[in-house]
Amino acid sequence: MFNRRRDRVVRLGFLLQGFVARRGTGVHGVCVSEREEAPKYEDALQERFGFSMFRPWQREAIEGLLEGEGRVLAIAPTGGGKSLTYQFPATQLPGTTVVITPLIALMEDQVRSLREKGIKATYLASSLEFSELQDRERALQSGEYEIVYVSPERLANSRAVSSLRALNPPLVAVDEAHCISQWGHDFRPDYLRIGDFLRALNPPRVLACTATATPLVRDEIAERLGIPRDNQILRGFARPNLHLEAETLDSSKARDRAMQSALKEALGAASDPKGAAIVYAATRKNTEKAADKLSKLGYRTAAYHAGMDAGFRASVNRDFAEGKLDVVVATNAFGMGIDRADIRLVVHLQAPGSIEAYYQEVGRAGRDGEPARGLLLSSSADLGLRRRLIERPWEDAPVRPERVKLQWNLFLDLMRYVEAGSCRHDFILRYFGDDDEVLDGCGHCDICEQIANGENPDAPLTDSQVLVVRKALSGVARAKGRVGMRAVAEMLHGSKNAKLERMGLTELSTHGLLKEKSVEWLLSLLRRCLTAGFVQLSSGDFPVVGLTREGHEVMHARELPRMLLPSEKKRSKKGSSGRSGAGIDIPGGPEMDALKRARATLAAAQGVPAYVICSNRTLADMLDKRPTNEEQLLDVYGMGEKRVSDFGASFLAALSKL
Repeated sequence: MFNRRRDRVVRLGFLLQGFVARRGTGVHGVCVSEREEAPKYEDALQERFGFSMFRPWQREAIEGLLEGEGRVLAIAPTGGGKSLTYQFPATQLPGTTVVITPLIALMEDQVRSLREKGIKATYLASSLEFSELQDRERALQSGEYEIVYVSPERLANSRAVSSLRALNPPLVAVDEAHCISQWGHDFRPDYLRIGDFLRALNPPRVLACTATATPLVRDEIAERLGIPRDNQILRGFARPNLHLEAETLDSSKARDRAMQSALKEALGAASDPKGAAIVYAATRKNTEKAADKLSKLGYRTAAYHAGMDAGFRASVNRDFAEGKLDVVVATNAFGMGIDRADIRLVVHLQAPGSIEAYYQEVGRAGRDGEPARGLLLSSSADLGLRRRLIERPWEDAPVRPERVKLQWNLFLDLMRYVEAGSCRHDFILRYFGDDDEVLDGCGHCDICEQIANGENPDAPLTDSQVLVVRKALSGVARAKGRVGMRAVAEMLHGSKNAKLERMGLTELSTHGLLKEKSVEWLLSLLRRCLTAGFVQLSSGDFPVVGLTREGHEVMHARELPRMLLPSEKKRSKKGSSGRSGAGIDIPGGPEMDALKRARATLAAAQGVPAYVICSNRTLADMLDKRPTNEEQLLDVYGMGEKRVSDFGASFLAALSKL
């Protein structure tokens, strides 16, 4: 079941761990073959938490804490059941486990849930009345609680640290541990105190867990918290039930239409929605505007951002979790700890700050294993907006230049994802270093659907395409850092307007140099030049575009551009998942029906949609190539090593009967 690689890093695929909600084991359980007697800890799990089985990676983490070296770093996507990896050991160990987590709302939710299970838990936070805080601290020192939640900010209080040290906690768990890394997307200075706190307490067990961490971030977490690098557990990031797509729309009206269309498709009628949705926006103003529009369409909607009253935010959290709201429109302040399995859609109205942030947020959809959708909308304006957000002072302190550079590079990684020319799932899996689960094409993201329609986004640039890139870079150079990307795109197209004339751009030799291309296509090209490192944006409220050193080299034909050009075709709208494109000849008849039946059997056994197993194009290629062994099956479109390992025998058996 496990693939073990260097440093005992465990990678467990989402297909193997479950979609278990329909199998009677709850969100934390996973169905395995029945055994005559329950394995170790399962009786206690059933008694205290009501789950029949651990997910395998959860068992790995728990055994590492209770029986191994006692220090573990666990990385699992949103909704993967990370909290159980410290809550369960807390019920098995004497004394009080300390959990460090950043959000008061998350503490409240988890404490409420634990108390409902009869587990004695509490939290200490600034939101409590002083008398209530004192009562809880006295009860802690009397040993009345199995778990106490605290915020990292509380570790700045020497009295609070002394009180926690007096507990002699058997386990300290650090949730959202990526916040400790200065290389990560969500670094928080308060998290830097945790290393000193652990050294002062020297607890026998330490668990750090997070939903998103690249290899570089994982190593920094391990170093700061004293966790051996070979004690990392990485649960697979593959989410094959998620249909991922990204679209660039510079018109706010077009983005609104795309959002509304996605909601109608995912939830159905506003009067009787099938599930829930989260819409993320980059600014507080945009959350309120979008929430107002959706409310007028009939959805039970609320806005959510950090500028709102804490009590109101808590009520939005509660109402959404209890199904009293259909849609929440929020900044990235919303989502941690949301325990709702039927979220069918996550929409981003603007590009978020990083791939880590995006995957954490989109991963809140489809936690019940049913098909769900993630729609990422972006525009050229997002580039300047994100630059301003990155450079904005934090608590009146100027942002360090190296921090700006890091955050900007993380955002450019996200824009490379937006402009991707290969499977979106595989892009993310490689980004997080989860090479074992690369799907060789999921078959149903928007890029895989384009490929099924006959497009080849990975084809190298032709000489004429290289010339287009060089012409575009010439336009940037001629603008001499005076205007933004849209003005350069309009100049290259040959537009004439007051701004271009005022800046003298209509008189340049590059005016109309690419008149056969639309302004929107040229904007997309310039964005790809940005993510490729050929152009750069200045800082400030109105960023202007200029060439980088690499851009100069490409423009002067001293280097070849390594990039993909935007598609000349309009992307087809998403229809039924796993459909075959119009550009592919998909055979019918009894042989194709037999392979579809084999796929349906596999899908039923896994509890997943058929397209997760493979696409119709894959089945068509099987019929064409007629493989007789697993090595030949690897040559079939879409059948990478993982699919061959998981499903190859079944397909080969079906083919042998044709």
